[in-house]
Amino acid sequence: MDVFGLVGNPVGHSLSPPMHEAAYDELGLEARYVTFEPEPDDVEAAVRGAGALGITGLNVTIPFKRDVLEVVDPDEMAERIGAVNTIDFTGETVTGHNTDAAGAMRALRDHDVAVDGARAVVVGAGGAGRAIAFGLADAGASVEIANRTAERAHDLADEVPGATGHGLEALESLVSEADVLINATSVGMEEDESPVPDEYLHGDLAVMDAVYRPLETRLLREAADAGATTVDGAWMLLYQGVEALELWTGRDAPVEAMNEALRSHL
Repeated sequence: MDVFGLVGNPVGHSLSPPMHEAAYDELGLEARYVTFEPEPDDVEAAVRGAGALGITGLNVTIPFKRDVLEVVDPDEMAERIGAVNTIDFTGETVTGHNTDAAGAMRALRDHDVAVDGARAVVVGAGGAGRAIAFGLADAGASVEIANRTAERAHDLADEVPGATGHGLEALESLVSEADVLINATSVGMEEDESPVPDEYLHGDLAVMDAVYRPLETRLLREAADAGATTVDGAWMLLYQGVEALELWTGRDAPVEAMNEALRSHL
């Protein structure tokens, strides 16, 4: 039986176990998905131990996505983003991957959002913002990054091909000309607030929010009222998991079954 899992701290809130186990059932795989919660100082030993125990693959979440770079051979995307969220133990070396960028792009494609040639605004320059910005740039979008601390936006933009960094005061002009707007901050998770004032939104936008609790954030609600296409954060969560499953198994993921399991737990 193959064992997959998630390493993070904390992990009790994770929706990955039901999503992945639904996929195993649908595919008829003898596999289980379990969670591991090592202490921060023990994560490198935990990853090495997982390999020694014959675990097939691990997802990695906060606060360990950067720490595990030290014990894996990262692929190009993980190295560029500077974070690993998926580890594969099945090859000659233990490889690290980042499926967040591909997951975000698949979420947009699933909603018929054209990225190639689009003008995209990413709000937030943290971990999610980094992955999404690289994904957008690689898919052919021009990327504008806006962050509360403008220096962080400028620093990220220096790494992302063709990107430009800004402070939040630039949002009005950026959004007015944008085709795609993505919130990569936690604004809207704990409070009914939006990182983008509603008067900036318009009907020619596609708006995705990385926040998935609640599914309908204030940003998405106001974007829908403005006539924009909206993509909730569960789609990105789904597709980063789909990418990991396909990497580990070499099989097409049962997206519908995984989506149903994920949303039934939200």
